[in-house]
Amino acid sequence: MSAYDIQVACDAVMTVGEGPLWAPEEKALYWVDIEGKAVHRLCAISGKHEQWAMPAEPSALARDAQGGLVVAMRSGLAHLNTDNGELTHIAGAPYDQAITRFNDGKVDAAGRFWVGTIYEPRDKPAAEMYVLERGKLRKAWAGGMTNSNGLGFSPDGKTMYHADTATHRVRSFDFDVKTGAVSNEREVRRFDDNKSSPSYGGRPDGAAVDSEGNYWVAMFEGGRVVKLSPSGEQLDEIRLPVRCPTMVAFGGADLCTLYITSASKRPAEELAAMPLSGKLLSVRVPVAGRIEPAYVAL
Repeated sequence: MSAYDIQVACDAVMTVGEGPLWAPEEKALYWVDIEGKAVHRLCAISGKHEQWAMPAEPSALARDAQGGLVVAMRSGLAHLNTDNGELTHIAGAPYDQAITRFNDGKVDAAGRFWVGTIYEPRDKPAAEMYVLERGKLRKAWAGGMTNSNGLGFSPDGKTMYHADTATHRVRSFDFDVKTGAVSNEREVRRFDDNKSSPSYGGRPDGAAVDSEGNYWVAMFEGGRVVKLSPSGEQLDEIRLPVRCPTMVAFGGADLCTLYITSASKRPAEELAAMPLSGKLLSVRVPVAGRIEPAYVAL
């Protein structure tokens, strides 16, 4: 395990920080506070912090190739004009909002925005995966997961990564960039799900893939970020001053700054022991990430 210097990138406290996304043209990081119903932006140079209130819980973001952001919310998908704050409807929620909401999402190399759901009763694997492609929302698959998370794509675009937080599993698929077809599921890593076990290290939440093809995943309730090889071997670990990191994103001019969102919706004794919970953290890492593709609407 390497030694890392953890910094506070933004002092504002999120209830459930999520969805960090680097915008290279702005030299800024975007992220959301799900329960705070807001989209946030931090200018990496000036340190200026801004936010936009959302009408429903936002969970995932995509840069729009024509400017602004696509925001996945419980109520559906919308375009956020980050110049004036205008929100424009794209697609309504394709599920029962009383028990389901959009969760983690990523854009593939062809400009499709993939967004999975979380089935909130958590009594069966009833989450679904959707794809926003050229303005049209379609269902990619249903079931086999309860809390869709950890989406990512290999540098060559031929592999999709995905985590189901509820089952502590990370899996990968063959991915056809041209058609968007997903096939040949295999398990990359299964983490210990026994919370009373000394080896328990949290469950996989949001993730990012670096320029070498390795998978960096935030381990919720594990207080760490784990770096996995494409075959699932643990290559490194970053220990954090928060118990519940939620997602990571590479950013900075050289893409060697790893930004980490976290949650503060935690027991009082935990927050007292870990006062940085809910804040945006950053750490310099020895390998560069990749610029996430932008959603292509037309």
